[in-house]
Amino acid sequence: MKIRVEDALEYHSLGRRGKIEVIPTKPCVTSRDLSLAYTPGVAEPCREIHKNDDDVYKYTAKGNLVAVVSNGTAVLGLGDIGAHAGKPVMEGKGVLFKRFADIDVFDIELNTHDPKEVIRAVQLLEPTFGGINLEDIKAPECFEIEEELIKTMNIPVFHDDQHGTAIISCAGILNATQIVGKKLDEVKVVINGAGASAIACANLYLKAGIKVENIWMCDSKGVLSLDRNDLNKYKMQFAKQTNLKTLADVMKGADIFLGLSKGNVVSKDMVRSMAKDPIVFAMANPDPEITYEDGKDARSDVIMATGRSDYPNQVNNVLGFPFIFRGALDVRAKAITVEMKMAAVKALADLAKEKVPEIVINAYGGKEFTFGRDYIIPKPFDPRVLWNVAPAVAKAAMDAGVARINIDDWSAYKEELQERLGVSKEVIRVMVHKAQKAPRKIVYPEGEEDKIIRAAHSVSDDNIAFPILLGNEEIIKAKIKSFGYDLESFSILDISKSDKIDKYAQDLYENRQRKGMSLRLAKELIRQPVYFGSMMVKNGDADSLIGGLTTFYPETIRPALQCIGLKDRCKVVSGMYIVITKKDVYFFADCTVNINPNAEQLAEIAINTADIVKEFEIEPRVAMLSFSNFGSAVYPESLKVKEAVEIVHRLRPDLNIDGEMQADSAVVQQILENDFPFNRIKGKVNVLVFPDLNSGNIAYKLMARIGGATVVGPIIVGLKKSIHVLQRGATVDDIINLSAIAVVDAKNKG
Repeated sequence: MKIRVEDALEYHSLGRRGKIEVIPTKPCVTSRDLSLAYTPGVAEPCREIHKNDDDVYKYTAKGNLVAVVSNGTAVLGLGDIGAHAGKPVMEGKGVLFKRFADIDVFDIELNTHDPKEVIRAVQLLEPTFGGINLEDIKAPECFEIEEELIKTMNIPVFHDDQHGTAIISCAGILNATQIVGKKLDEVKVVINGAGASAIACANLYLKAGIKVENIWMCDSKGVLSLDRNDLNKYKMQFAKQTNLKTLADVMKGADIFLGLSKGNVVSKDMVRSMAKDPIVFAMANPDPEITYEDGKDARSDVIMATGRSDYPNQVNNVLGFPFIFRGALDVRAKAITVEMKMAAVKALADLAKEKVPEIVINAYGGKEFTFGRDYIIPKPFDPRVLWNVAPAVAKAAMDAGVARINIDDWSAYKEELQERLGVSKEVIRVMVHKAQKAPRKIVYPEGEEDKIIRAAHSVSDDNIAFPILLGNEEIIKAKIKSFGYDLESFSILDISKSDKIDKYAQDLYENRQRKGMSLRLAKELIRQPVYFGSMMVKNGDADSLIGGLTTFYPETIRPALQCIGLKDRCKVVSGMYIVITKKDVYFFADCTVNINPNAEQLAEIAINTADIVKEFEIEPRVAMLSFSNFGSAVYPESLKVKEAVEIVHRLRPDLNIDGEMQADSAVVQQILENDFPFNRIKGKVNVLVFPDLNSGNIAYKLMARIGGATVVGPIIVGLKKSIHVLQRGATVDDIINLSAIAVVDAKNKG
């Protein structure tokens, strides 16, 4: 994926600065709320904690709060750039903690190079946090800092630069040696690099079963040998009495090479000199010690891993730290022990041997993964890592005696972890990856608009679709050049220069001649971009159309209905929105088309919406909404909904649907199950079908403007071809998301 400097800077600076914010988890809108949140009500939990210190986990956020602490002395590949310059990385680490394990983070940047000051500062933070993640602190000071903090603190302390790489690579080595049939206590390991990661890797490999006498380590000056007088105590434990001096010397006959140094320091000849079935982990970023291509070219029997996402077997720390802390926090561990690290290693290694689910395959462009030479480590976007690694770490903490609380029901814990991750909220990513497997041509009638051009560039660059921009060719090209984009990423179609105007006009006339359309009117309308684009879709010159950024809804949907029409056996078209809240995802229908549908139309809307939801790899659980709960208010409006439910049950008994019911009964599972145990919905409702346009339109707009939900759509349901309408003023991200959905819709409609 190509990331421009401007894109990266805009990402961090536009809108709210940075990447994180603090959001209250309790209401604070009334004077009573304020009295509970602060004085006098806050005194009560203070008294309880004063009586029992462990109650701090009951009454505060400490148990789910981690500090990411750095002094900026070893930031990524940038070196000692200082605390301020390192802050974007620490914020980013917080984003990963939240995204992959639902752990809250404060990033703490310390303006000091003195290890003792770092130690003292972190020690003083212990009452605030449930765990400490040390980050980007240079060696050898990082060893001293971590050792002292582990010794003196009563919460988990984990230096990810050391142990993250160690855990992920160790899992890979366990699987790689199994594949080639080598025993850990017999393999010769060469490690290039002798910093924090390298030392931690070597120490963990010893716990896994590799012998210290079989580990050869090199730094920038060559092999660590006992005749050198420049080695610190951490390097000395791996120094040997030897005459070998260079990396090339020690790689001869090696079974495993581990690179934690810099790019292009390993040659093809060095790889050729290794033992049969060599295992090469070249993990320098962005340029590995030897490229994947050169490594494979040097030896056909090599197992290669790198730190890069564009090659097989990526060693990525995000497979470790979020889930290790998740497990440690959930049992209130006092420390992260070697046993907990090894539990994470084995959980990752075992997960790579399991059958890979479709959600992971889709996340990586439809590529199949099977345990073997090109798949020895789980993928970073595999959601199963959370509920495999965190429980393993938690159990190891309990077994090691460092857990303050125990987990008894592991099945319930797994379900809790899945809910934390919000697997259902991955709906947009699912559609993006489905689109990337089979991109289609999308025509954008408003091709001169800046947002459309920017979105089309991303859509093309990310291989989601092949964009076609309608509009004045000179204007569009000038804007593309001003944005710094490559013209080859776009197809531009100037309607005034098209040789298909007459053909499309004739098609439109023939389609509408008995519905008030004259040939003269057809020739006028076809010059309008939405009509022209709709006819492109009808004739197969494009697969989908997305419009409406600058126009009102009917101005896009009317031409689509006139040019395309309804799909077979469909009598009504409707508009569905995806509404993504902090905790859940819902599908709202119909919010855009039908003012007051009758029972038959409402039933069809429900059926069509449920079928579309299945395309998001989500089981639809449908609530038909009303102001009545199962006959509690007998009025024509509620009876209509009741009748619609009966129609759906008759036509589609396979659907998980019920009603009529009030909105709170639908979205609060406890109300539905306790007050109406006879209801037919199994599981938590995720599809809401509104009885009329008033209620649906009002609801989705309130969710977006007041409820803070992310709203995607509308997704037009019921048309013969893929036509979709943007909300006026949609963002670039909105356009990209809807483009992915449009591609999948076009694919399904053939």
